[in-house]
Amino acid sequence: MVTYEDVTQLFQRAMENVGLAAHPEHWTNNTTLEREFACTCHTGTCEEAENRSTVTISFTWSPLDTVLSLEGAVGICDFFHEPDDTCPHLHTDQVPPLVLELAYNLNITAVPLTDVNMQQLIRTLKLRASEHSSRATETRPSVALVLGDGGLQAEALTLQQRVEIPLWHPEGLAGLSELQEGELLNGHGPTPGQRRRRRRDEDDESLPAEPHPEEWLPGLLADVAGDISRVLAALDAARPVSRPSDPADTPSEN
Repeated sequence: MVTYEDVTQLFQRAMENVGLAAHPEHWTNNTTLEREFACTCHTGTCEEAENRSTVTISFTWSPLDTVLSLEGAVGICDFFHEPDDTCPHLHTDQVPPLVLELAYNLNITAVPLTDVNMQQLIRTLKLRASEHSSRATETRPSVALVLGDGGLQAEALTLQQRVEIPLWHPEGLAGLSELQEGELLNGHGPTPGQRRRRRRDEDDESLPAEPHPEEWLPGLLADVAGDISRVLAALDAARPVSRPSDPADTPSEN
């Protein structure tokens, strides 16, 4: 099994291994008993962080996540009823993953919209981020604007991504490995119907395998950390440069 502390430590170690500085924060929701984690990462030293792209990774860890990592689908039954070998919970493929929310931020120093093709810049950055993200399911860009003396100026550009980390698979590590291979080759893994038909063809009447997320989480988080490092490098390389200020644009002092 893995706990909230295990996941956060594995994540921070993965970030350090790719040379990223990590600044973690932790909270506890006393109402829902959920643990909340957020970590801002950047390349280079902390003194240089203001001039570099950053990413904030966040996720929420609920009591159900701990149960899933410990018992798999059997633990779901404990939340609702007594265990039963015929219960659909024991044979489902739709177990909620641990969802990581990634928010990349590219600081832009007062770049007038007339100096850069913002639409083209956003498309380019979205494409580069998607190319370097092997596990992200989607990439959503947004831009922050401010009203300066010379008109609208771009202040920051944000790319949001979503990464799903499985805590359990009905066929154990072997099923997870097959799912990952299918995602890499075809963009998606076998459908639940295909997996059920395969198990039926093999006359597999056994209960779902015991989960061992500690076997695959280090590798998955290492992949995520590598993706994050490459996306940050791509954002820094595409940073637009503001033009030198024109003295005529600066109000004169009386």
